[in-house]
Amino acid sequence: MAYLSEYEYYANNGNTPEGENWGSYQYVSLEDIVNNFELMYAGNHSLVNNEPRYKILFHAKRAIQELNYDAFKEMKVLELAVDDSLRFILPADFVNWVRISQLVNGVLLPLNENVQTNTAKAYLQDHTGRVLFDHLGNALSPQNSDIDFDRIQGLDKTMYMDGTGSQFNGMQGYNHNGDWYFDMAVGGRIGMNTATANANPTFTIDKKAGVINFSSAMSDAMCILEYVSDGMEGGDDSSVSVNKLFEAYIYAAIEAEIVGSKLNVQEYVVRRAKKKKRALLMNAKIRISNMHPSRLLQSLRGKDKWLK
Repeated sequence: MAYLSEYEYYANNGNTPEGENWGSYQYVSLEDIVNNFELMYAGNHSLVNNEPRYKILFHAKRAIQELNYDAFKEMKVLELAVDDSLRFILPADFVNWVRISQLVNGVLLPLNENVQTNTAKAYLQDHTGRVLFDHLGNALSPQNSDIDFDRIQGLDKTMYMDGTGSQFNGMQGYNHNGDWYFDMAVGGRIGMNTATANANPTFTIDKKAGVINFSSAMSDAMCILEYVSDGMEGGDDSSVSVNKLFEAYIYAAIEAEIVGSKLNVQEYVVRRAKKKKRALLMNAKIRISNMHPSRLLQSLRGKDKWLK
């Protein structure tokens, strides 16, 4: 890999953007990984021999993807406004969510996932209950199902919690344009689902549709999505990189996968390659965990608190 001068690192040689190279020394590019593997881990006297570059590239990308799913502490953060449709389109490189919050006056309010269904697809039906079709044989669907219409219009019940000691605190009610309405009931708070007892809006992720559906209280609010990516940077191989702490693991993973897929390789050789791969992954996880004594002491300071 090419090393950068201080002027190139801090000021990008006077070009825009100035911070193009900030923090780049922590990472090694996918191209460098493949080149280094071909130079140092492949050859006539190595376990990997006469393997085409595209195979090495494939296994390198798979190893980086697995690291993003399992080991990396790096998250991407996306901020988007939620309109009246109460939907947040998932980013193209979304794999799994870490935290979803509402931004209110500079404060992040974590949202709870709604374990109940708050969205559904519907079909148009005649008076006998039969599904209606168009001339191409496709089932006809309304713009919104009943459950979606109730959610968007604020007609679905949600938990009211304001922390002020109100008599309605913890009750199920309707939030319409910021105003709350409740049904008259006796003992309505009995059997409250504490898992969803939160004053903040709720959400449900529809991975097939690629959207996050929110409750009505999230209308015109700002949403912050923290999520895990697959690290493939939209398919641009030139932008894919991996932290240097995992570089040795990537080489071991490529070697183990190639050796494991070849014919006439002794089983003990395959086991040794996979064992090396697991050991380097564990070692890299320990390195990236940043378990410094000062951080452990900071976490242990709360142990001397009195329990009341």
